[in-house]
Amino acid sequence: MISKEPCPKCRKKGEDTTGDNLVVFDDGHKHCFACNYQEQLNDRGSYDVLELGYTYQYVPHRGITEGTMRHYDVQTKVDAEGSPKEVLFNWGSQGQIRDFREKKFRAVGDSEALQLFGQDKFTQGQSKVVTITEGAYDAMATYQMLGGTSPVVAVRSAASARKDCEKARDWLNSFDKIVLVFDSDKPGIEATRETALLFDVNKIHVVTLTHKDPNDYLMKGEVDEFRQSWNNAKAWLPKNIIATYSDIEQALSKDDAPSIRISPFARLNEMLYGIRSAELVLFLAQEKVGKTEVLRAIEHHLLKTTDHNMAVIHLEEQEKRSIQGLAGYELKAPVHLPDSGYSNSDILSAYKKLTKRDGRCHFYTHFGSDDPDLILDTIRYLVTVRHCKFLFLDHITMLVTGFEGDDERKKLDYMSTRLAMMTRNLDFTLFLVSHVNDDGKARGSRNIAKVADHILFLERDTEAASIDERNRTTLTVRGNRFAGVTGPGGYLYFDPKTFTLKELTEEDVQSQISGGSIRNSAEGGGKSLYPEGF
Repeated sequence: MISKEPCPKCRKKGEDTTGDNLVVFDDGHKHCFACNYQEQLNDRGSYDVLELGYTYQYVPHRGITEGTMRHYDVQTKVDAEGSPKEVLFNWGSQGQIRDFREKKFRAVGDSEALQLFGQDKFTQGQSKVVTITEGAYDAMATYQMLGGTSPVVAVRSAASARKDCEKARDWLNSFDKIVLVFDSDKPGIEATRETALLFDVNKIHVVTLTHKDPNDYLMKGEVDEFRQSWNNAKAWLPKNIIATYSDIEQALSKDDAPSIRISPFARLNEMLYGIRSAELVLFLAQEKVGKTEVLRAIEHHLLKTTDHNMAVIHLEEQEKRSIQGLAGYELKAPVHLPDSGYSNSDILSAYKKLTKRDGRCHFYTHFGSDDPDLILDTIRYLVTVRHCKFLFLDHITMLVTGFEGDDERKKLDYMSTRLAMMTRNLDFTLFLVSHVNDDGKARGSRNIAKVADHILFLERDTEAASIDERNRTTLTVRGNRFAGVTGPGGYLYFDPKTFTLKELTEEDVQSQISGGSIRNSAEGGGKSLYPEGF
């Protein structure tokens, strides 16, 4: 004996008032001489609760061998007569106990640090392929039928599949190919769709089952049939075809995505009828025109007027400047300037007031160009796992810096196509910036403009003699897939005192030209330009 401590079983009964019933021995095991409660130190450094008269064994059952049970460390509680009672499955920090005879479960341990079943038995990216099943028995059956040649893990159920895979996304994404083997029932089919959206579509392959689940194949001795189905796993693609009258009726009965005011700029909202989910809004402009400030005004507006999560990928500025810029709009001051008079504490308070809750706005912290596929996967993560409804990418041209000629075009074609597909499949709104060439068209690829739902062109004379003209941006709607209205989209004025943008009316512009001042209507006064009911 080396020490004593409270016995959890006695304490639960209101006994062990002195807190020393449980005796700790030098070999690591603990024993309570009052109620016979025992704990044994295992090779993982934690304690297993033992009960007198029971042993824990790797009992083969449901077609699964002792070797497979041992590999996944699935032990069965066996009584003194040799009758199995319960099976313990390890899900990382949480255990799942199943009645041996009936499909009854109970959980023990910490659910917050839950892992996929079997995740701790394989190292990250140890092979090209990982297989995910629905349930621990199916994982073991699949691993065994495949001859133990590649990692197989499991989600707890169809209902929890997406959430379980979200937690393990980095681990799963380290494999080149992800094979989904979920049950062939309706919940399993839906779980396949939800889980597949978490990853690049090229990684996901789906096994079509003729039995309910992999364990059925094993218990029926149809191992070769299962292997053939697994080897013939098809690349997953969303189901996008409808044809029947009932399909058409269902499509028509779907609620239209609600329009959201794109920005504080009334004229632009009037022409576009706001923006909707699953749209790509493209901003085109020459360099140094002020595209980032236009995006920043929209970012601030959406944070103020909605409760959705947002992601900001500004490849030409550090995340600190992006945060300062949003706080600056809230305070109407250039807080990033060293003589602004605002401390980091002031900036943080303004940022918290703007975002309303922690973890709402996400900033990509890499400065400069990056691997396009990494950016695509980051966007997928931000939308599917971090639930960002609005995403700002400034700018796509930066992603192909270093590529030349046809390589640049191919990269931009690839990126723009994939981004447009993602907005539809993942249901989010993307605000995308592209530089233009000397002809005023998207630089490097005509495809960028082709895939956009809305195309907004920004112009500013940065060398004009008048400071008002230098700070005035003309906005033109070149493309408008939803409403079809194109043409002049209004004027934006950058106020150097507040470092914010505001909208100008035609009268304001004429007043500037004639040397007058901007009327208050530019800051939101006067008659609304929004369509009735918008």
